Amino acid sequence: MLLHLLVGMFSGRALDAGFFKWVLIPGVICTTVGLMLTSISTQYYQLFLAQGLLFGIGCGLQFTPCVSVVYTYFSSRKALACAVVASGGATGGLIFPTIARQLLPKLGFAWTMRINAFVGLAVGCCYCVFLKPRIPPRKSGPLLELRAFKEAPYTLYVLGVFLTSFGQLWAFYYIGPYAIDVLGASYSESINLLMVLNGVGLAGRIIPSYFADTVLGGLNTMIPAILASSVIMFCWPAVNSMAGLYVYAVVQGFVAASFQGLFPSTLGTLTTDMTKIGVRTGQGFSVIAFANLLGPPIAGALVQRSGGKYLSAQMWSASMILLGGLVLLAARIKLTGLKLRAKV
Repeated sequence: MLLHLLVGMFSGRALDAGFFKWVLIPGVICTTVGLMLTSISTQYYQLFLAQGLLFGIGCGLQFTPCVSVVYTYFSSRKALACAVVASGGATGGLIFPTIARQLLPKLGFAWTMRINAFVGLAVGCCYCVFLKPRIPPRKSGPLLELRAFKEAPYTLYVLGVFLTSFGQLWAFYYIGPYAIDVLGASYSESINLLMVLNGVGLAGRIIPSYFADTVLGGLNTMIPAILASSVIMFCWPAVNSMAGLYVYAVVQGFVAASFQGLFPSTLGTLTTDMTKIGVRTGQGFSVIAFANLLGPPIAGALVQRSGGKYLSAQMWSASMILLGGLVLLAARIKLTGLKLRAKV
């Protein structure tokens, strides 16, 4: 999760410089080889190098350029376009676990990972062929656009997304263990919960993005979604049945996906010079990457410190999401003042 966004600092600038295919194709190769090597890994350090490092670098080489290049093709409906691209994450969150559930008992771990690698390779070859940049390359210029952080809306936006991600992502890691530890669910039921949480993300990314484009604006849509996510997280401790947890997974999955679908395109709206879209998006992602790295382990440490109880982690997570929403509200005020009807 760290490298997925952190590498965007470099791959985004490579997009601006005209090296789109030079980072995209190696990215596909890295993810494919990473999964292939994972299939033969037998020790932790091997898994770390193959799945954590190589696969993560491959994802980072692909994600930021793909999102950024799509953004440059649209003068309107930008949020929806980026959300459709981002919805691939929700689709993959359904397809790859389903493949694993069906094939692991029949073929074992090694061939399950290899088949996942072949699926990823086939999809990667398709977008390597069809995707191409529209904006002429900007060869000169620094690796980072640090002047962007002198712009208060940009800095507040990146900070707000950082805090929201810091608190929100852990639910995707721990909803399954919560079901097993607290509600006595089976392992199969915990996997089903995760698939529901990912599955509703398909609608959660696309529907709010449509309204963001046509009615409200990206930031105006994100802020209520984040505040709603915080409220829902505060309510999580009240869930005391599997039926209630499924409802929680649907609602939280939808609002969390709204944020995940909107934050890349909304970051793009803070860039007026499209020749810098890659570097400004990539460096924003690189900051947010550390929230993805640190948030879930901190929540896990809180669970462990509380003797296996989840309340402190749930309250910490909800508070971080709430704080992130308030910082994004400050970014909106910096952009528009107190104009409530401004579309931004």
